[in-house]
Amino acid sequence: MSAGPEQYPAGQPAQRGDEPAAPPAPPEQGHRSGLRNPRGAVHGLGAAALMFETLVLLLAIQPMRALGVELTGVTIGVIVALALAAVVIIAMLKRPWAWHAGTVLQVLLILAGFLHWSLAGVGIMFGLLWAYVLHVRKVILTD
Repeated sequence: MSAGPEQYPAGQPAQRGDEPAAPPAPPEQGHRSGLRNPRGAVHGLGAAALMFETLVLLLAIQPMRALGVELTGVTIGVIVALALAAVVIIAMLKRPWAWHAGTVLQVLLILAGFLHWSLAGVGIMFGLLWAYVLHVRKVILTD
């Protein structure tokens, strides 16, 4: 705060009843979403969803064992392969086909429910999350 009276650009002191200047008009070439980098924001959202899925898949192995689920080498291999596929897709999300690969990953996770029902439950949850990510991507990137 300054000690003296507020000055307007013309150098005249502020008078009672003078209203502050209106905010500047938004730039005409801005994005409808208001984001500075909409592609980066969408990429970050997709990457966060897939990384969270990777962590849940890898951390689900031990609790399944503790609950007495008989995990075969095939089941553990499928879980690890799905987690690694998610990491590869994260690295490729800047390419348009990677978003389709993410959808295929969700379908494969639901199909892994034939190995154990909990994998289908995780697949359904992350499939719904992925559907939301795709919806946000569509809304933000359609200017």
